[in-house]
Amino acid sequence: MSLRARISTPEEHGSRGEDGHLVASYRAKLLEEIDLAEMSSLAAAERRARLERVLGHIISREGPVLSTVERSQLIRRVVDEALGLGILEPLLEDASITEIMVNGPDAIFVERGGRVEQLPLRFVSADQLMQTIERIVSTVNRRVDESNPMVDARLPSGERVNVIIPPLSLTGPILTIRRFPRSFTLQELIAFGSLDEHMVYLLAGLVQAKFNIIVSGATGTGKTTLLNALSGLIPSHERIITIEDSAELQLQQTHVVRLESRPPNVEGKGQVTIRDLVRNSLRMRPDRIVVGEVRGGESLDMLQAMSTGHDGSLATVHANSAEDALTRLQTLASMSDVEVPFVALHDQINSAVDVLVQLTRFADGARRITEVALLDSHGGEPYRLATVARFDAQPMSPDGRVYGAFRYFPLPRRTADRLYMASQPVPQAFGVARTADQLATREAR
Repeated sequence: MSLRARISTPEEHGSRGEDGHLVASYRAKLLEEIDLAEMSSLAAAERRARLERVLGHIISREGPVLSTVERSQLIRRVVDEALGLGILEPLLEDASITEIMVNGPDAIFVERGGRVEQLPLRFVSADQLMQTIERIVSTVNRRVDESNPMVDARLPSGERVNVIIPPLSLTGPILTIRRFPRSFTLQELIAFGSLDEHMVYLLAGLVQAKFNIIVSGATGTGKTTLLNALSGLIPSHERIITIEDSAELQLQQTHVVRLESRPPNVEGKGQVTIRDLVRNSLRMRPDRIVVGEVRGGESLDMLQAMSTGHDGSLATVHANSAEDALTRLQTLASMSDVEVPFVALHDQINSAVDVLVQLTRFADGARRITEVALLDSHGGEPYRLATVARFDAQPMSPDGRVYGAFRYFPLPRRTADRLYMASQPVPQAFGVARTADQLATREAR
């Protein structure tokens, strides 16, 4: 995109409030005074600094008289409108914001600390919002218009962007920007209350012993954050292949191959799906396969990989409980272009999946592991889950927080034996279930 296209003219963008005309006026004066050819040769940071200096001279020369704070705010707004994304620019720089949701020109919401709040900001018009959207999607060589009213993309800076516009949206152009926070260690997640030391000890042993783990939960429960933390427990000498729709995982090991799916181009060609990447990864001699999220026919390929020698694989799936996760995996696998009877898929899941970790976001915004369950059924047997850890939540307290306690139950003998053979001790808080009665009555404890 050319520099002139990046620097808006007054007609291209407006601003909210009575000072909108002032912002538009100074933006026009800024455009008149800069040398576009010279600016094109500068790096982004230098370009912004140069524009701020030029605009400062214009304000000093022509007025109005402003306080230091007002002057800084005006310069920031004009330059943001010129080079950045206008009123969204400060939001993108706010590290506490994890999601930005624009529901038409008059409603901007953000998520902070798991809570959604509306901001006193607005776009002047739907046209201004559309131009901001077009500026965003053009950075990834995509377009949005009536013939292509939905776009899902990842920005070069890492944010995931979703756009849907009229006629599909009845409330004007909708823009959702999901920002990915830095990766957290399991110890940091303990500090947040997402899990505790006993659960970390168990999960570390399961990862080291190469159990296949499915992390499940609803949207925004922290599945990717936990997946990233669990992936950090994989030994550094193993070859890890990560497969994602939008690259979010930040593994620190040295032997990591990162693969990302690709949407079709404006002509509808060139698409590379998660399933394509899962199939290809099997030819790349992986020790571990980590799939950011299974949501379609790739579930079948992933299950086949898990049950044919690629132990220790990890993936996430959208589900409201551990039981729902198994049903969803079975449904997703049936969406493959290979027709497999449901009975065979059931058998495949029983042989492939070892552990289900369920995440929940509570009313106070806290994200916690609410269940760790081991799949203890075989072959064509009905799914039999052995819950080994559970968070029992209490009703919301007067201070608006949800408190509770983690509880632990004995491990199935088969799981304990497998941990022992991998030189991973059974955590003392869990113990081992020695009879079928112990497994059957764990939920009553």
